[in-house]
Amino acid sequence: MLQLLYMLAFIVLAVLTVGNLLRNVYTLGLQSRQDYNLPMPPSAYPEETPPMVPHPELLDESGNVIDEPLLVMRSMSVEDAREQLDALYHQSPGSKDD
Repeated sequence: MLQLLYMLAFIVLAVLTVGNLLRNVYTLGLQSRQDYNLPMPPSAYPEETPPMVPHPELLDESGNVIDEPLLVMRSMSVEDAREQLDALYHQSPGSKDD
């Protein structure tokens, strides 16, 4: 008798879980179809919008915006990289030179 009660409880929980899953999938499908690029009504915009200020790392010393790549990578061989790493290791303050 107790086994039937456990089976009935498991079946009820399984049905509730699957129903909840289907409801969530349906809701997610509806939300993904909504268009979030609709223009807001004019009352939603503030009176004055602050000017857009670029991040300080994108400015040079005189405060002008940098219009060039910030990271340039060059191709190097494994041996060159190993030599540079060895040089950095031997220059570090804690290294012990033999």
